[in-house]
Amino acid sequence: MTTARNRGAITSTTSESQTASRPVSSGERHVAQTTAARSSILKQPITVWAIAFACTVSFMGIGLVDPILPAISHDLGATPSQTMLLFTSYLFITGIAMFFTSWVSSWIGVRWTLVAGLVLVVAFAALAGASGTVNEIIGFRAGWGLGNALFISTALAAIVGAASGGSRQAIVLYEAALGLGMAVGPLVGGALGSVSWRGPFFGTAALMAIALVAILVLLKSPKRAAGAQATERLSLFASIRALRHPALLTLAVVAVFYNFGFFTLLAYSPYPMEAAAAASGAEFGAHQLGLVFFGWGLALAITSVTVAPALTRRFGLRPVLFTMLGGLAILLGLLGVFVDRLPVLIVVVIAAGLLLGIMNTALTEAVMEATDLPRNVASSAYSGVRFIGGAIAPAVAGPLAAALGSGVPYWAGAIALTISIVALIIGGSRLAHVGQPHQAEAEAAAIGLGDAD
Repeated sequence: MTTARNRGAITSTTSESQTASRPVSSGERHVAQTTAARSSILKQPITVWAIAFACTVSFMGIGLVDPILPAISHDLGATPSQTMLLFTSYLFITGIAMFFTSWVSSWIGVRWTLVAGLVLVVAFAALAGASGTVNEIIGFRAGWGLGNALFISTALAAIVGAASGGSRQAIVLYEAALGLGMAVGPLVGGALGSVSWRGPFFGTAALMAIALVAILVLLKSPKRAAGAQATERLSLFASIRALRHPALLTLAVVAVFYNFGFFTLLAYSPYPMEAAAAASGAEFGAHQLGLVFFGWGLALAITSVTVAPALTRRFGLRPVLFTMLGGLAILLGLLGVFVDRLPVLIVVVIAAGLLLGIMNTALTEAVMEATDLPRNVASSAYSGVRFIGGAIAPAVAGPLAAALGSGVPYWAGAIALTISIVALIIGGSRLAHVGQPHQAEAEAAAIGLGDAD
């Protein structure tokens, strides 16, 4: 891994390197890095916590609608296929827009890109809550997705740039925010959705408004030193061209099919759960669905922070990726077999959260280590394909279930995960450098400084 993306950052480590009284072996450096990372994960600047809070609320928007999908279907006379388009419009626009967020942030800066994204999310979440038809909600969710794209992709680069402990620590924090948002979103959606399906939308708008104020107050644009060069303006298509990089392209293909499986589970599962509960005479509304997906998201959050770093340090990134993808394919297969049994659905969905948390962190870390591209460019490219893969799943799951049976969408998800394993095998030579022992301490610290301008 080269140091091309570290321009201007190495100088910040000069004082540390000058204090060294003797040569330090690479093994000692790696131990020191690991120890420092473990001790500093919670010792972050307040700016990092402000961004992490906003990330958590932003990711709440993904799982927020899960518990209220059946309620929207009933109240607005929409089919399951129509209501699942709330995921598709949101994720598809998020994915497409993310290819261009690095260009936007290079022109207006990270801070104002984050602010613009938050403003859009607040506006369109409130409009979704005030909608009178399912098509209006689908449209406003698309606008919400645009704001989400500006915010999420830029937030990853911002956290990497501002966090202490290096890029690995920053990625763990980012994925922790993702997992916590995924956990809290369904819980809030279920609690507020038990009163009205409009409640979760208005609640998200209010929380994002708080996050907007926090970013405005706590995140400052850095002052450029006298004589320093202006930030390089990126090309509009920089993130799309980044996919020409063999390693990033391989991981992008893995991400597309992985996220197809991920969002098949997330967007489709409320419907077989409701059907299985009805068949057994049990009541299973928005509140109960919210609790299930809270457990799922909590499992995801815990393993992304505590388990994933330990596994990747012990076994390396690629073995962890293979194992998690295989395990998830098996779990989706189980959901397909036992699609009419509510207890099995609940247990397997929550168990899948454990593997998804590990997979998310490991895959994000692999992307950020795979190239020497600027972090915001790599992040935009990866995030774009990540969400496009997720957008396809809900659009496919509804028609598949209607035409071929309720278990078929899960089998399609399992097949998609198998394809991602094959892609990882085929691209193995392109990823040989990923997950190798980290660089010297000075270089690792430089990577952690980032370009949050």
